[in-house]
Amino acid sequence: MSLTDIHPNPVVSQTETLENQAPTRVNRLLVKKLSDKARIPVRSSAGAAGYDLFSAEDVVLQPWSRAVVKTDISIHVPHGTYGRVAPRSGLAVKNFIDLGAGVVDEDYRGNLGVVMFNFNKDEPFKIEVGDRIAQLVLEKIATPDIEVVDDLAETVRGAGGFGSTGKN
Repeated sequence: MSLTDIHPNPVVSQTETLENQAPTRVNRLLVKKLSDKARIPVRSSAGAAGYDLFSAEDVVLQPWSRAVVKTDISIHVPHGTYGRVAPRSGLAVKNFIDLGAGVVDEDYRGNLGVVMFNFNKDEPFKIEVGDRIAQLVLEKIATPDIEVVDDLAETVRGAGGFGSTGKN
């Protein structure tokens, strides 16, 4: 089976990427405000890993529901990184709020939305314009060329997964 059997147009090598598809490379986080309700991401302290993201809309998350909350910003992450939209610990601990689907690719330019879940079984969660709803963490990525092989090197662990290395 070849890679083209799985995906009709795979990017096997970075050198095979078409020049007109490659994003403009930058070395800083670029932010474009899409409305007057947008707020520029900020780091809350000198040691903070992430930039706080702010809601640009009023939303009520009902118990056991989800919503995509808009930030009304578009970003361009530095070359060789992606943006991970991560939960804010206080929202998780105090309000049972969690996030999903949080990868912002280098070439994405749309309105940055935050997928929010309310896991509180009884209480709705109210979000107002300007509330801190998530954090954006920039992480380095590796995009090596893909090589299809017939075998992989054996390891002590082998194919064991999902708790195979111990109970705790």
